[in-house]
Amino acid sequence: MLSFGSEYIYLRALEPEDLSFLEQIENDERLWHLSNTQTPFSKQLLKKYLENSQRDIFDVKQLRLVICHKETQLQLGFVDIYAFSPQHKRAGLGIILDADFRGKGYAREAINMVLNYGFDHLDLHQFFAYVELSNIKSRKLFEACGFQKNGERKDWNYHHKKFHTEAIYQNISHVH
Repeated sequence: MLSFGSEYIYLRALEPEDLSFLEQIENDERLWHLSNTQTPFSKQLLKKYLENSQRDIFDVKQLRLVICHKETQLQLGFVDIYAFSPQHKRAGLGIILDADFRGKGYAREAINMVLNYGFDHLDLHQFFAYVELSNIKSRKLFEACGFQKNGERKDWNYHHKKFHTEAIYQNISHVH
């Protein structure tokens, strides 16, 4: 089981007891535009997702980790490695924190732990992230974690009755 931490948080694999938290985050309509979701997920579908979450990242090309607070053991959010490509040595990185835990530095810690894991253990050369230009807090977060904006996709996402431009960010390891 993958589990690693820092001073305030730790990341761990999904467990069956995460079902309620997963359901809360995935079925929050305010967050649907972040994952191109348009309908709620059933509890049964989320249970199947949890059952399959232990599969190897080299097999399923993605990994979702739970961000937990060290002291309280509370689930704070999720960090995702997706579109994992061992051939091209790259992967996408996404993060979502429960609103109560934003702005406390937990997201930055989690991203930095995933970057270290990806560069050191998955032999990645780079991570990429897509962030809407209007999401200033997320853009600043990724920039604080060493990501650089290197492009835009104009009018890429449509939600809340308007188009939104998406920035493309990359964090390229200089170790390789």
